[in-house]
Amino acid sequence: MKLSFNSRLNRQPFSYRIVLALLLLWAWPLALSAPGTALGKNGPPSFADLSDEVKHAVVNISTTQVLKENPMQPFMTPNSRFREFFGDEFFKRFFGENAPGSMKTHALGSGIIIDTEGLILTNNHVVEQADEIKIKTDSEKEYDAKVVGRDPKTDLALIRVTPDKDFPKPVRLGNSDAIRVGDWVMTVGNPFGLGHTVTAGIISAKGRVIGAGPYDDFLQTDAAINPGNSGGPLFDMNGEVVGVNTAIVAQGQGIGFAIPINLAKEILTQLKTGKVTRGWLGIMIQDITPELAKSFDIQETKGVIVADIVADGPAEKAGLKRGDVITTVNGKGLDNAHALSRLVASTAPDTNVTIQVIRDGKSKEIKATIGTMPADGSETTPTKKESTWGVTVQNLTPELAQRFGWDQSEYGVVISNVQPGSPAADSKLRQGDLIKEVNRQKIQNLKDYNHALQKAKKGESLLLLVKRGERTFFVALKAPAED
Repeated sequence: MKLSFNSRLNRQPFSYRIVLALLLLWAWPLALSAPGTALGKNGPPSFADLSDEVKHAVVNISTTQVLKENPMQPFMTPNSRFREFFGDEFFKRFFGENAPGSMKTHALGSGIIIDTEGLILTNNHVVEQADEIKIKTDSEKEYDAKVVGRDPKTDLALIRVTPDKDFPKPVRLGNSDAIRVGDWVMTVGNPFGLGHTVTAGIISAKGRVIGAGPYDDFLQTDAAINPGNSGGPLFDMNGEVVGVNTAIVAQGQGIGFAIPINLAKEILTQLKTGKVTRGWLGIMIQDITPELAKSFDIQETKGVIVADIVADGPAEKAGLKRGDVITTVNGKGLDNAHALSRLVASTAPDTNVTIQVIRDGKSKEIKATIGTMPADGSETTPTKKESTWGVTVQNLTPELAQRFGWDQSEYGVVISNVQPGSPAADSKLRQGDLIKEVNRQKIQNLKDYNHALQKAKKGESLLLLVKRGERTFFVALKAPAED
């Protein structure tokens, strides 16, 4: 009969069991840290050493904004009934002598010391409205700070303090491209004004587009990020910053977002000068859907459609045309419109580029010179629209032009009605949208529109060029199942 391990152990001399127990106690810590074990390879048993190494480079930011018009103003004027009822003493006690005038508001955030000259990287939204900025180090020492440069499009900003001998050493900036989904990360910040707080988690996803701006490319993490963490660092296990914490999902838990540090490094030099300049082509672009790919006679859905071109912009001067499908820029492939927008923006103005396009089913190479993006410009990426027939259109009369805000020099037919519950309504086509082309044919009026519909082949999609406000984009309407 076989004996169990416990039974065999109990039959050994007592001294043997003591020696075995001591060996196990000695080997257990080594097993935890040995390569290949759960804690040794995939994550450290403690973040304490990492926290001690980097937390000095993280600062708490507090800002003050002076509102010239007090929100309580209507209730606080000398002759208001509200003030008359409570009396002047009440207002002086609770609102101060200047109650009827300006009012101060306060906000909190975090920042990252990046050099020995007193430069601190943070979020633009932390400091953009600030009239006064103060930072506090982990040693509780306070410094006054001034804005050096801001970039609302990436939500990044640089502020500067005058450092002294006690000013902490800067942190190292890492490589956010090298970080992988599943890697451990740690944040340090000032959530809810509580001061230096450390949280840890993993990279949950990369390349997230959350609608925060034209150059969204966020790292997603489940490390706790709360209000006040904005502008603070996301560290890898080497103690290097791989992201700048910037956003949370209010309805979710364990979902936070950080700007990749490589994106910040791209514009740091420009932020130090106080102004960020970006490349610009002057085009409106959109992603390719399977229906659009079929309409444009291309095999893949990779690439970007030129939906419209800014007059006298770099694209028009280079010879790009509406309906061109851009596949590469300087040999670099483009999966979507977001990738093209980022690529062009990161290219220095006056740079010559080679753009590969598909035009009328044929490949064509175009040479262009990147321009300088206007202050309010970007390569506009309209939202993808897909629908079927189900709209009523009318000629663009002066009355309809005035009603929907169109210039009377515009051409096309205007959508006057979208049937509720129809595929057109589901696709977000709207009343007031202007249809300017049908199957690449220019539409001047209702007659042109109806003629184009009659020429459309049964069972095939209908390609529309639609204008909405300042945006122009293509829509491929799926053919109805039954006519």
